Amino acid sequence: MDSILLVLFAYLLGSVLFGEHIAKAKGVDLRSTGSGNVGATNVGRALGAKYAVLVFILDMFKGLFPIFLARVYFGVESWTLSVVGVASVLGHVLPIFHSFKGGKGVATAFGVLLGISPLVAFICLGVWGVVFKLKGYVSLASLTSCALAPFLLLIFSYPLNVLFMSFVIVFLIFCKHRDNIIRLIEGKEHSFKI
Repeated sequence: MDSILLVLFAYLLGSVLFGEHIAKAKGVDLRSTGSGNVGATNVGRALGAKYAVLVFILDMFKGLFPIFLARVYFGVESWTLSVVGVASVLGHVLPIFHSFKGGKGVATAFGVLLGISPLVAFICLGVWGVVFKLKGYVSLASLTSCALAPFLLLIFSYPLNVLFMSFVIVFLIFCKHRDNIIRLIEGKEHSFKI
């Protein structure tokens, strides 16, 4: 029962779209602004950098807090931990409070990864920064760093349940980025590179 409650908590917390709520409080409809996404990048376009950082931290917390609880109470080798991690990201990408129309899950996934392995999380963050600096695409940086995470977890000998969780989360993130992937291939993706 404790496992089920924690998974449910992870999903419901993930379903709280902080970007949309903060933007609405500032009188901005994110769904009709910029990319229409509810994540930190679009919040930055609409409200500025400080709000983008705030939303990133809050979305990251949605992944970090439940996975921290799962790790403390069930251990890193528990499949409960894996389901909790997936539930956090699933809540963000398919939120019950927002008609299952959510964000892309990158910040929440980073929070999950940070709760599993701070080393792997910061390596991925470094890769994100390098790719973004070189190419100027948030989506490409996010997809590259996300795809790298499962292989780093494998290299650092994390258990099967963690590897499975990471591949499922990467799959969810790539599905949510399908339009970005198409635009990247066609050379039409929005770039921040100057």
